[in-house]
Amino acid sequence: MAITRGTGLLMAWCDVVAEHEDAFNEWYDREHINHLLKISGFLSGGRYRALRGGPKYLAMYELQEPEVLNTTAFLDEVRYRPTADRAKTSPSAVGRNFILNGYRQIFPARTNPAEDTHPMAPFLQMGRMDIPAHMEEEFNDWYNTAYIPGYLKVPGVMRVRRYRIERGSQPKYLTVYEFENPKVPDSAEWKAARESNPWSNRVRPHMRLDAGSPAVFERIWPK
Repeated sequence: MAITRGTGLLMAWCDVVAEHEDAFNEWYDREHINHLLKISGFLSGGRYRALRGGPKYLAMYELQEPEVLNTTAFLDEVRYRPTADRAKTSPSAVGRNFILNGYRQIFPARTNPAEDTHPMAPFLQMGRMDIPAHMEEEFNDWYNTAYIPGYLKVPGVMRVRRYRIERGSQPKYLTVYEFENPKVPDSAEWKAARESNPWSNRVRPHMRLDAGSPAVFERIWPK
């Protein structure tokens, strides 16, 4: 099976003016996402719509590595060569609250490409967050060793990954949970995992979540 995950992500969030929403979705599904997935190093991708939090729309691209975003293929064929439809229908043209960020995976620290053949998850929860510099080392130790392991045992949680921003706007950190269904974060098991480690009481008050985070998304492409 083809490898679908690497160590990078390209994430595009936006809200869309209501009168342009149908045209935006038609253009994205017909042209834009397929255009990007033809670029070397773009391994897989999906589109999502927010069920809670926001912005409303998310396009998620799995990259072999974040350096793919510096290649001639990406810059010359996509970023600096917009099609006519993209010029009038893209998030820059009809969107609000547009966030376009590139990320590098930091958890798990090591991956085996041969095992990364999963399709795009049907549901996601993600949080964009910052932490004060004096807490950063402890924050990462806590997140990776005490916080995530409890969630991985919750029914319906498929995978969890963490990222650090490489290009784009703050916040610095991104966490992506992959779910089997959108009710996972409402479950008693999820709530128990959230409160299971007393270390959380020390670290969590220092976290600064971005507007709309954490958000839960459902996949709308591929169907």
